[in-house]
Amino acid sequence: MSVQRLAAGLPAVDALDVEAVCCFLTEDERPLPGAAGFLDWRLNGGLSRVLKAGFFQGAPGEKLLVPSAGQVPAPRVFAYGLGRGSGVTALGFEHALTAAAEMLSRAQVSSVALAFPTLPRAVESARDELVSRGFTARFPGRVAVFAG
Repeated sequence: MSVQRLAAGLPAVDALDVEAVCCFLTEDERPLPGAAGFLDWRLNGGLSRVLKAGFFQGAPGEKLLVPSAGQVPAPRVFAYGLGRGSGVTALGFEHALTAAAEMLSRAQVSSVALAFPTLPRAVESARDELVSRGFTARFPGRVAVFAG
């Protein structure tokens, strides 16, 4: 399966052609970086409010579903926690990708855009391979990945 590459800016968020967005978030990177930050902007701070209230913190394995209420083209926004950013390992990231693919499959999502936080250098350099192994190999639908 091929993976579509998306820019990380507001035009890319506004032009999404997927059923859902899945943001991988850490416990300690605030404000939200990259595509997640742009998505939060379009959601009028919806992700930030959930984080600030402590309802979702980005702890390892933590999951969240937020309806987009028409603020972005994707009707559903999922978040998946990775834990502390500096503690993300390649193996842990691959496990998170696998769990997120299963979560989205159970939710009957057929197309998704993935947004990632700042990852440790070793994980970032292997990101595409880990996404292929941990996510696209297990997710039956169309996948797009935000750059950066």
